[in-house]
Amino acid sequence: MARPRKPLLSADRIVAAALVLVDEEGLDAVSTRRLAAELGVSGPSLYNHFRTKDQILEAVADAVSAQVDLSMFEDGRDWRRALHDWAVSYREALTAHPHLVPVLARGPGRRPAGLRLADAVFGAMVAAGWPPAQATSIGALMRYFVLGSALGSFAGGFVDDVSAYDPADYPHLGQAHLLAERQEQIDARAFETGLSALLDGLALQHARSTGAGTPS
Repeated sequence: MARPRKPLLSADRIVAAALVLVDEEGLDAVSTRRLAAELGVSGPSLYNHFRTKDQILEAVADAVSAQVDLSMFEDGRDWRRALHDWAVSYREALTAHPHLVPVLARGPGRRPAGLRLADAVFGAMVAAGWPPAQATSIGALMRYFVLGSALGSFAGGFVDDVSAYDPADYPHLGQAHLLAERQEQIDARAFETGLSALLDGLALQHARSTGAGTPS
């Protein structure tokens, strides 16, 4: 019998299968035994690519980081617009895979895509005139904001039962039962509101530090 042209197993196949498991069932669903079963291979064969579950999850997290658009830092957009567009792309990647947020929140570690992401943000801020220490703080601030927005849904935390919000107890929550069904819209609007406020504040700091005057 002729040997298959492509190997039966690869790191990319393992990562793709693990990402499906994480998306559908959460982080606890991932194990070498479960992945081997999903891929139709023996458990030890995974060890040729990953030695532990943590290594697999790190690779999955890096695959998600690689989905974040970084082109805005290379195409001439001003630093404020670039940060805005990057934050939107970053949030889109995280909200598509919310169960992975706790892994990504640990930081880039040695993950190549995660490090490229951090490098792009820091480099763009320094190029825009921010002192290196402040550029580091901005990168951290943006990361906190985006990760926090992806950890859970504010609107999704309310139930769609009007009886849960007795006006005698909660006089200002008469429409709270409608929030859950408008979750995506409300959360996106909240993110944009916070992002704009954050960037407006940074723009004021930048104008003061560079002597460019108050931004319009």
